[in-house]
Amino acid sequence: MKKLCMECRTPFTGRSDKKFCSDYCRNGYNNKRNLTSNNFVRNINFVLRKNRRILAARYMQGDAESNRQELNWAGYNFEYFTNFYRAADGIKYSCCYDYGISFLKNRRVRIISINSDNSRENGS
Repeated sequence: MKKLCMECRTPFTGRSDKKFCSDYCRNGYNNKRNLTSNNFVRNINFVLRKNRRILAARYMQGDAESNRQELNWAGYNFEYFTNFYRAADGIKYSCCYDYGISFLKNRRVRIISINSDNSRENGS
């Protein structure tokens, strides 16, 4: 019995549960179907990676503190972060992967690296 491929509409034969004439058509169909959700996730990941790059660059330059406006000018988006981290001193950080910021007075922020700060706290 011939069936029509769900992607290219070409007639084909095969198993009774087969829906596509080739792997190429199967991949194309699924890529189109997932395009909207993949774009959503891709856009969020882009913002998170950009935030991390900005924090990492500041931290590596020795800027443990920064002005919120400077981060904003650099393109940092304060609404996107991956998790919260509470340091041993009780300060809560909004993290972007392995870098975090805490909000200080006078529109300042403190930037930390979770990996290196954890090792300092544990005496390693």
